[in-house]
Amino acid sequence: MKIPTIVDILLIFGVLITLTNYAVVRADGAYYDDQAQVDDGVEEEVYADDYIKYWTEYAVLPKKCITYNNVDMIVFSVFPQGYRSMCTDDPMGTYMTTVPTFVGAYVDQLESNALDQGIDDYEAPESAQYIECYPFQTNQNLYYVRVGCTDGTSQSLAVNIYKDSTCETPWEDVEGDDDASFDISDIQIPFKQCQACVIWTDKDDDAGVDDQYFENKKTQAPLCSGIWSNKEVCDRKCQKMGFERKANLGWNTSDKVLLSILSIFGAGMLFAILRKRSYMSKKDSLLEEAAMNAAGLQQSHVIGIFILTIVVIVVFTLLGLKSITWALMLIVNTVLFGYLMKLTVDSGVSAGSTVVGPDGQIIQRDESDSSDDEYEKQSPEAYTAPTIPPLT
Repeated sequence: MKIPTIVDILLIFGVLITLTNYAVVRADGAYYDDQAQVDDGVEEEVYADDYIKYWTEYAVLPKKCITYNNVDMIVFSVFPQGYRSMCTDDPMGTYMTTVPTFVGAYVDQLESNALDQGIDDYEAPESAQYIECYPFQTNQNLYYVRVGCTDGTSQSLAVNIYKDSTCETPWEDVEGDDDASFDISDIQIPFKQCQACVIWTDKDDDAGVDDQYFENKKTQAPLCSGIWSNKEVCDRKCQKMGFERKANLGWNTSDKVLLSILSIFGAGMLFAILRKRSYMSKKDSLLEEAAMNAAGLQQSHVIGIFILTIVVIVVFTLLGLKSITWALMLIVNTVLFGYLMKLTVDSGVSAGSTVVGPDGQIIQRDESDSSDDEYEKQSPEAYTAPTIPPLT
């Protein structure tokens, strides 16, 4: 009898694991092979790799409405744990789908919510007719309308006007606007608001609720399943489109006043620095230049950096970038204030070595003379004996 080797045992163990995994996948019923499996003459359903069976924990976040390649699209993110985190964790992906597809799924979700609440006579919103390309007759012309993005914003929907029955060629007036003045507030998408894929409603025992009801609620989510099956990946171009300009980017009155104060304060300190440097002694100038050379800088470099910083501040101010403008203004004013204090202290120290001449001019005293004077003050004078007059 042959004794099984370690290799044989490992092979048997691997086969058992493979069979177990295959049985688990078959029992789950969520994923199958890429090709249809036939069992006893019955064709089984084929699921895609991104198929989601239960939507209980999922949530969707509509982000913006953009015109991507001449097609109005709604960008949204899907969160695997969004029901608990309210769409604050990392999404599983950011996607986009056409506005009619998203609005149609949203209307289906509204109907499902109404039926769960026991509203048997529920009627779809009147504006739902604009999900499809709808003819609109005026006194002069025949146009076609369909729901799409609002011109000038990415956080609203409007009824757009088209020239053709397929709603592919937009109609634009002299100002480039193709929005009709229709009220579609009943089908407006709640942008930037987390939407749970499954919304549970309290049911009493007399409502005839069974296990099949809960199974259908978890598997049939009109909004999420509708947009998920018709999604496209939101690429880099898609993610860059539709950014809203924030209201606080402009310079208000308070910002302008504070900006003017900082500018005047900085200009005043710069004037004081130039004035103090004009009275700087040649010795102090040489010492300062030697310190800059030791740091690898020259006076021309410092002036160039200062001018470049001022230009950058002006550019950021014109672009409305408030945070970086405030930061640079504070840095420049702090540097100017520190340098002005240094010059003030140095001038105070050197003032002790100056005297005022008869004509009122300031005369610099040499350090050697000063030391000699100090020595003379400290050294006592030589003793001279008194002269005694001769006796007569």
